[in-house]
Amino acid sequence: MYRVGYLNPGGSTLAPIRLDPLRHGLRDLGYIEGRNLVIEARWGEGQLDRLPALAAELVNAKVDVIVTAAAPAARAARDATKTVPIVMVDPGDPVGAGLVASLAKPGGNITGLSSATPDVVGKQVQVLKEAIPSLANLAFVSNAAVPAGAIALKEVETAARSIGARVHVVGVRDPGEFESVAGIVKDHTALVVFPDPLTFTHRRRLMELALQHRFPVVSGSREFVEAGGLIAYGPSFADMFRRAAGYVVKILRGTKAADLPVEQPTTFELVINMKTARALGVTIPPSMLARADQVIE
Repeated sequence: MYRVGYLNPGGSTLAPIRLDPLRHGLRDLGYIEGRNLVIEARWGEGQLDRLPALAAELVNAKVDVIVTAAAPAARAARDATKTVPIVMVDPGDPVGAGLVASLAKPGGNITGLSSATPDVVGKQVQVLKEAIPSLANLAFVSNAAVPAGAIALKEVETAARSIGARVHVVGVRDPGEFESVAGIVKDHTALVVFPDPLTFTHRRRLMELALQHRFPVVSGSREFVEAGGLIAYGPSFADMFRRAAGYVVKILRGTKAADLPVEQPTTFELVINMKTARALGVTIPPSMLARADQVIE
């Protein structure tokens, strides 16, 4: 009976879209809960300061491997143990964050799947411009406490310069600050929302406010579009968690985490919410609809 720890900074309501794909991947590889597998899940509920204690709980539970979601969870797990293997998913740039030495040779007890690829955030700006040719102002919304947002901001600023748009930065630290976003960016035409534990956990409220104030939103995660955002372009996180199961199984069978290269995303998806487009008066070009992976009506 193997014990797999799972650490997510968000709430347990994310289980169907973040934990279940891992479960399904493990099941496909012959590891089934109740038969030869126990999954110990811990959720930060959007409170990053809880993560160190939750990571310590998993180590004390003597799990065989820890799977983490997002960079804050990966850092908490790394700080909690130097011996238990860690499979990180969606840590942003793990090299830049100091989680691994390199993608090819991560070293230590951490490996997994990076969500960072060159220009992916810039491409989000480009698809937004394609949908809204008059786009001239952007607001970049992210959790001010998450360093990865600063890296994404540089991509946004570069992409904005290429289309002649201005960028306004909005840092939020708790859901109560979402209400102030409209006042801060009232002269800006669209929002680029960086998916982090705060914005992702409370994405429905953030998207409701954006729609209420008629702000088109582009993000890197389809769940924002399902919550009412206009466009998402980025890696398939469900695919990444399914692929993480392969890492877990290799480790359970004796491979060291240090010997498993960190993978970059292989599957990207473009998702468009046509209901939101109609509400905002945005006409999505037919060519863009044709290449979309999913169009939500």
